[in-house]
Amino acid sequence: MASPASPARFSRNEYDVAVIGGGLLGSSIAWGLGRIGQRTTVLDEGDIAKRASRANFALVWVQSKGMGMPEYTGWTVRASENWSRLAAELAAQTSVDVHHQRPGGFHLALSESELEARAVSLKRLHNQPGATDYAIEVLDHDQVKKRLPHIGPDVVGGTYCPLDGHVNSLKFFRALHTGLAAFGVDYRPEHPVSAIRHENGEFRITTPKGEIRAAKIVLAAGNANMTLAPMVGLHAPMGPTRGQVLVTERTVPFLDFPLTTLRQTDEGTVMIGDSKEDELDDRGHRLPIDAVMADRARRMFPLLERLSIIRMWSGIRVMPEDGFPIYDQSETCPGAFVSCCHSGVTLAPNHAFDIAPMVAAGALDLDRLGAFSARRFTTQAPASSGYY
Repeated sequence: MASPASPARFSRNEYDVAVIGGGLLGSSIAWGLGRIGQRTTVLDEGDIAKRASRANFALVWVQSKGMGMPEYTGWTVRASENWSRLAAELAAQTSVDVHHQRPGGFHLALSESELEARAVSLKRLHNQPGATDYAIEVLDHDQVKKRLPHIGPDVVGGTYCPLDGHVNSLKFFRALHTGLAAFGVDYRPEHPVSAIRHENGEFRITTPKGEIRAAKIVLAAGNANMTLAPMVGLHAPMGPTRGQVLVTERTVPFLDFPLTTLRQTDEGTVMIGDSKEDELDDRGHRLPIDAVMADRARRMFPLLERLSIIRMWSGIRVMPEDGFPIYDQSETCPGAFVSCCHSGVTLAPNHAFDIAPMVAAGALDLDRLGAFSARRFTTQAPASSGYY
């Protein structure tokens, strides 16, 4: 791990790299840049930002990802395999335990038709040419009950993947920002970016608190990338959606495995959430949707009936137009990069250990990342990613 670059070589407003966006995606890339000694700043709106993290379910998830883009399956498996390394480095650097666990994960079905559709979908995913092979099991009720003894009679079965897991995303966010400070990364809240110019081989970035200059930039501002990307000759087509999340009071540990729609946190609460709405206002909340989510959770685990819901909220998820990540570099403004993805938690190790060194080197590895270019939107019809 390299030491941070010496600030003496730079003025307050000059950097090797400016990362625009301080959420989980931007922070993971910035942490990776600081780790290898890049003089880095993070320009962020701050606490007023409508972070995708607000709709985050904190899963490190592999199963179901990659339908229509087999490269995404391999990219996700790589992240899952490297998550323990990221968690260990953060703990050693910051003493923050992000509670990463990889016991495997379940997707439960409440009808035979649901289970059959799930099995068919996973078979199609794995039959794609070039798909990364990994273990996944389709289980009946009794087989699931051996591992999840508290399921209800309405659960007919489910699928299990040993590569799935989860973290405490709030502690992960705290660890990243603690690590950024330790690496000497300059985090600047209340610095929303309104304009970017590429002049004389450097980027001049306009914020309400003055101009920032950097040799390279990374756009990691979630849905705001749609506006920022064209400023540097890039394209970031997004289709953001709203998700609703419910959280119960704390209870005794009963769930040792995360589910696509339900997980018990290390603090004992139970998170419930699987909604996907074509709505971009996170101020509202639709109780009928909450009722459906809560009812399905109760049918899966009847013991949840006795627990109170203590928090509920909506959040706007970052969602590229076809659901798959976008990683691109600008041809007209060399040194400008864009990164967009829905799975900011799952893919964090790749962003820290793979994307950050590529940015520092000044070029993406197209042999590994070429499929994720936004150029795909001009050459093929959108596919469904299965975004869990």
